[in-house]
Amino acid sequence: FQATAQGYHLVAAPEGVPVAAVGYKACLAPGMLWLGAGLLILRLADLGLARGRKIVALLIRPVAGRYASLVAAGIVRDRGRIATGILLVALTFSFAVSTSVFNTTYDGQALVDAQLTNGADVAVTGTPDTPAGPTLSQVAAAPGITAAQGMMHRYAYVGTDLQDIYGIDPARIGQVTTLSDAYFRDIGAKAAMAQLAATPDGIFVADETVTDFQLVPGDRINLRLRMAGRADYSVVPFTFVGVVREFPTAPTDSFLVANAAYIAKMTGLPSAETVLARAGGDPAKAGTAVRQALAARPDLKVTDLSETARRIGSSLVAVDLRGLTALETGFAWPLMAGAMGLVLALGHIERRRSLAVLRALGAGAGGIGAFLW
Repeated sequence: FQATAQGYHLVAAPEGVPVAAVGYKACLAPGMLWLGAGLLILRLADLGLARGRKIVALLIRPVAGRYASLVAAGIVRDRGRIATGILLVALTFSFAVSTSVFNTTYDGQALVDAQLTNGADVAVTGTPDTPAGPTLSQVAAAPGITAAQGMMHRYAYVGTDLQDIYGIDPARIGQVTTLSDAYFRDIGAKAAMAQLAATPDGIFVADETVTDFQLVPGDRINLRLRMAGRADYSVVPFTFVGVVREFPTAPTDSFLVANAAYIAKMTGLPSAETVLARAGGDPAKAGTAVRQALAARPDLKVTDLSETARRIGSSLVAVDLRGLTALETGFAWPLMAGAMGLVLALGHIERRRSLAVLRALGAGAGGIGAFLW
């Protein structure tokens, strides 16, 4: 609830800059859950052993044989220690499970961050002076690439504020990258792309810009963009159609998303500065293939999803979480075995007198073994 009220940010490091936020209050709920669950397990185990003597006898009959009722009585008498052992085993098992779940969710979130940071499985980045758009056919023909699309990345003045503006083909951008509904406010990703396609001069702007200029859908927005053959910026009108919160390769601050065809028409600059590509298999192999295909263009930067994920992961944490998870999980199993062994050893020590009495009363090795098992 608190995260929702304060606004959830999908990206940990959208521009490859290490950004980490720790909410210590978030540790309170799991801690209280562990404490409450431990007390509940302890109570249920004690209650179940106290009132389930017949059930216990039935369960251990294959091992204890005719001594099942007697052994069950001994278990019920020692239910406090046994319940404590059950608690230790349960907490140790939950520790192993929670560690594995954390690693899985961390890897999943890191992949989401990497996809948003890189833009697609493979991205070829240029500049306004050396755009990557002319290499679109080469990228699309590279081994392992199933689809490729160009995307404009330029700058526009919103008043006196210089912001990133992205020109896309709303009908095809989904072929090379994943658009989440969380990227847009009050509208899903598919509906947002359909609305942009239906409005040639439409534009999505960030929350900050909407607040600063008190915009409502349908308002006209005059932006200043760089024109072909000119060093200055000229006014280009757009129609405000919605709010965008995140977008592939976009920064965390204010930015704009519009139709590439309209930007090209109004500025006279049709080339796309970035090419995004989807890989049919391993993004790292596809990225290598694209680098080889563009070996003659050292001015272009080729990045793949795996490379970006490693960069984000290595910049946010000082250790390999997979190795740490394996270490913690490996520690959990000996701890669990130790807890069970400790309960068993204590039980044998406390039963030495009882076993001696049974032996004196004529119990054979089978009867003694029933208690041991």
